[in-house]
This record gives sequence, structure tokens and C-alpha cells, in this order.
Amino acid sequence: MAVDGVWNVTVNSPMGAQKSVVTLKNAGGTLTGTAAGAQGSMDIANGKADGDNVSWAMSITTPFPMTLEFAGTVSGDSLNGNVKAGSFGSFPFTGTRG
Repeated sequence: MAVDGVWNVTVNSPMGAQKSVVTLKNAGGTLTGTAAGAQGSMDIANGKADGDNVSWAMSITTPFPMTLEFAGTVSGDSLNGNVKAGSFGSFPFTGTRG
């Protein structure tokens, strides 16, 4: 399933729902894009797409400096998976193509 597009992503963290708009583009298995939310806009890193499976990382500084590692599955206009937040554990995320 194609992952290209603009996604409204919500991470269900202990600090409540964290919303962002993530733009993704797959080129031969390499996933690139940006994420925009409360922290501003940033490029994603280490993006990969393999069939319906996608993954990428983002470095944040607030509330704590850490790398968020996303891994999910695309199904039509839905994206579901988990995000690993450093030593804070993993949290589910959902996304809808917007």
C-alpha cells in the first residue's frame, strides 16, 4: 500500500494525545518527509518502507531530548503502530491520511 501523502498522526503518550501532521514520500524503499506539531517542523530520519510496513525516527528536545522511533503498518488511509520514546517505553500511534 502506498504510504505517500499527508497523515494526521496521534501518539497516545502518558502526557496525553500528541498530535502532528506527517508528510511521507516513499522512493524505492527509502521514506522521507517532515513532521509538524507543537515542537515545530522537522525532517524525519532513517525512513524505510517495505510493503505495508513503514518506520522512521525524529529527534525532539521537549519535554526531554530523545529520539522517537516510529514503526507502523499502512492499511488504505489508516496508519497504526508504536513509537519508542527512549527509556520511557513504547506508546501506540494512529494516523489517517488527510
